[in-house]
Amino acid sequence: MSLINSLFSGVSGLRNHQTMMDVVGNNIANVNSIGYKGSRVTFADAFNQVVRYGSNSTSSSGGTNTFQLGLGMKINSIDRNWGQGTFQRTGITTDLALQGNGLFVLNNNGEQFYSRAGAFVFDADGKLVNPQNGAIVQGKVATADGAIPPGNNLEDIKIDTQMKLPAVASSEVTWGGNLKSSSTITRSEDYTENGNLNSAMAVGDSSTDTNTVYDDWGNEYTFSVTYEKTAADTYDMTYSLTDSDGTAVIGPTTKSVQFDASGKMSTIDGAAAAKITISDSTKGIDFDFDPTAVTQLASSNTLSSTVDENREPTIVSGTVTIYDSLGASHSLTLKFTKTSSNNWYWKASVPASSGTLTDSSSSGSIQFDTDGSILSMSPSTPTIHFTPAGGASGQDIQLNFGAIGGFDGITQTSSDSVVSALTQDGSASANLSNINIDQYGNIVGVFTNGQSQKLAQILLATFKNNGGLVSIGDNMYSVSANAGEPLVGEPGQNTGTTIQSGALEQSNVDLSQEFTNMIVAQRGFQANARVVTVSDSILQEITNLVR
Repeated sequence: MSLINSLFSGVSGLRNHQTMMDVVGNNIANVNSIGYKGSRVTFADAFNQVVRYGSNSTSSSGGTNTFQLGLGMKINSIDRNWGQGTFQRTGITTDLALQGNGLFVLNNNGEQFYSRAGAFVFDADGKLVNPQNGAIVQGKVATADGAIPPGNNLEDIKIDTQMKLPAVASSEVTWGGNLKSSSTITRSEDYTENGNLNSAMAVGDSSTDTNTVYDDWGNEYTFSVTYEKTAADTYDMTYSLTDSDGTAVIGPTTKSVQFDASGKMSTIDGAAAAKITISDSTKGIDFDFDPTAVTQLASSNTLSSTVDENREPTIVSGTVTIYDSLGASHSLTLKFTKTSSNNWYWKASVPASSGTLTDSSSSGSIQFDTDGSILSMSPSTPTIHFTPAGGASGQDIQLNFGAIGGFDGITQTSSDSVVSALTQDGSASANLSNINIDQYGNIVGVFTNGQSQKLAQILLATFKNNGGLVSIGDNMYSVSANAGEPLVGEPGQNTGTTIQSGALEQSNVDLSQEFTNMIVAQRGFQANARVVTVSDSILQEITNLVR
């Protein structure tokens, strides 16, 4: 009987070591299968036959142990190793690798499966699928305005590859920067005429000088002064101020000028020679014209002029691209000019070809506090009204210069002047040009106008016991009795798993360990084969006893 038991024990060893080889062979076969998790086999002894039960000790004898005869071995378990696999970079956006214990959720013909393999593609309908079997990746699809709905209700990840964003008219532009506190004011204040009028000039001859002056808004004007000789030592001085289009703004005005015997200007219109105030409050023009330094000597005509001792007018400007309701782009320029200490004007403008700004809304002022923050603004909420050319609707655009008392927008400090637009909320119409997938599973569309918008979010499932999942092939698993219910959530803190786009998780099979296991299985099989062979030899000797 014992010989038969040894045969059966040897056979069980042969059979189960063959199973071990099957597990090792499958691991090695899948050494390059993406997301594959290797398996291992463990053994246990089988049922033991009791030859003699043990006995307790008595006062006169000791106790005895139970005698048992083993009846071979059996498979204790075949476990899957869910350890993290290494990542291989592919550069393909839809190749996704998981860092953590979560699994992708896939839907195939209405049945839900789970996978660690993230080699996905978009099909002709824009669905994110497993190319092996067409199983659709599950998650949440964003609303039309790019909002991901709350909760964990699963649906097919589907992206409209022909998606377009409508044009959005600009409604707010946020500005930032600094206006240098020590800047000189912008408006021209002093216009000084210099030089000489040749005393030998004939009656009717003239000499002219021109120079550029600026108003409070930084607009350029040309101031022109002409001296025409009317008699000995007497001239008609005619001055005028014209804008950039050549239109006269002030004058022309003519005054009679008289020089004395020393060649010095003595009178203007019969009064002692003095400065003349040139002003127009509606246009922000106010400067002193001083011709008293002009002489009449027997030398050539050398008329010239100096404006504010040749200082540069303070004009700080910034330009931003805004959009109308049809998606057409326009350049909006904002110009800042200094009017007095801590006080600045601003004026908005657009090219004539772009449309018009309502005059009453296109300018204002800012007063700064002594710490460089904004003290007040006029109007308190600067808003310009833009009427675009080309048929787009009129639009109000708020200019956000920063909060009163804050330093988040435009300031006035000792730093150099620089002003620029930080943000504007308009955009042109655009087509979907590319997609990105972040670590939290958000599929973000990138559009031809540079804007981006969330299109969907991939959700993941976690289980209390991954070892309870059943492999069904194609790198997919289904739920079994001991896996527990799937807990579906967003990548990140909710699932403890993040997504790496452009990479694939490799098999976690350790080849060196598998080859070692192969040797162990081979030797175990070989030893059990020897048991069968020796048992057979003994049985043969027993049968020979009857001869």
